[in-house]
Amino acid sequence: MDTSNIVGEKIKMLREEREISREKLAEESGLTLDQIARIEDNVNIPSLSPLIKIARVLGVRLGTFLDGTEEAGPTICRANSEGDTISFSNNDPDAHKHMSYRSLSRDRKDRHMEPFMIDVEEIEQANYELSSHEGEEFIFVLKGKMEVFYGDQTYQLNTGDSIYYDSVVPHHIHSAKGNNASILAVIYTPI
Repeated sequence: MDTSNIVGEKIKMLREEREISREKLAEESGLTLDQIARIEDNVNIPSLSPLIKIARVLGVRLGTFLDGTEEAGPTICRANSEGDTISFSNNDPDAHKHMSYRSLSRDRKDRHMEPFMIDVEEIEQANYELSSHEGEEFIFVLKGKMEVFYGDQTYQLNTGDSIYYDSVVPHHIHSAKGNNASILAVIYTPI
């Protein structure tokens, strides 16, 4: 399934069902009208932080934007379903896509956690825009090295390291200089 076009379509559908204008969604989410238009028109897919803010305004889980069919029982995600990935840019709408997310729970109904396998490409950037949102995040480095900006601290994570933090504190995760990385990330956001 090509998930690169479903995020914007689902956001637009949910917004229209709730009779919320693009302007109101932009205002209540803290995003610009241009960002909302670019997301809904599938011009770009932002990082998770703006998507979490949009989900909060629409009153849905973050995973609603990535959901497939909804199962009430256990969800199994097979190793050979690698094609079900979606790429996100960082918070700069003009930046290239540097994170490929594979949802490990997209078929699970009424979930409270969002587990992802994420391939993180190195990006050349000096000024990272920190993001914050309600919830918590857990990251386990499967391969490579990661750098996490969290508040006024910087943490270096190597293969096998993990970090668990409150997402309300401004943060940014990216691969360490000279590295591509693969991580397991679990994100919890209250509805």
